Amino acid sequence: MTDQEILEKIYRCIQIEAESIRRLPEILEEASVLDTAKALMARKGKVILSGCGTSAMAAKKIAHSLCCIEIPALFMTPSDAVHGGLGALQEEDILILISKDGNTQELVNLIPACKSKRAMLIGVSENPDSTIAKAADLYLKIKVEQEPCCFNMLATASTLAVIATFDAICIALMQMTGYTREQFAVIHPGGAVGQRLLHHLE
Repeated sequence: MTDQEILEKIYRCIQIEAESIRRLPEILEEASVLDTAKALMARKGKVILSGCGTSAMAAKKIAHSLCCIEIPALFMTPSDAVHGGLGALQEEDILILISKDGNTQELVNLIPACKSKRAMLIGVSENPDSTIAKAADLYLKIKVEQEPCCFNMLATASTLAVIATFDAICIALMQMTGYTREQFAVIHPGGAVGQRLLHHLE
């Protein structure tokens, strides 16, 4: 394979992923997105996210972003969850399960405890007929037209679409809650961002 052919493969992937994110406003169901944002704003407890594989990476990113805007959140490994970790989930919490097909057994295993504890369950997948979608109190469908890989299987564009959707929800929540630079400075004093925040407040 020539250098030019390699570059073409790389640029094709970037273009497909960019197009997947660009189309999100056309694909997302407005009511579900609004309900998700409102549920996160109204919650009285914390937000727990779980996923496997690339969905776990998305869940970790979302948990961090929520913490950055003063919405307490954490990632829970599915295997740890069913070995006592579910004790962290309480009635006023929100459990967000992220699964591309919505039937990931490790995540399905968390549903009974969530229902028993009467926590809110938000399911994120591309399949409205899946186990997670049907069990969820709130279902958020996020689906892309195709994955860039030659097998249309490696979850890259779809993972970015999930992250982008929750990034957008976080930005909206900042404005919905009146989040301030002063609040951000308290929890983010480190790095270049921290220096900019502290300089702005001097």
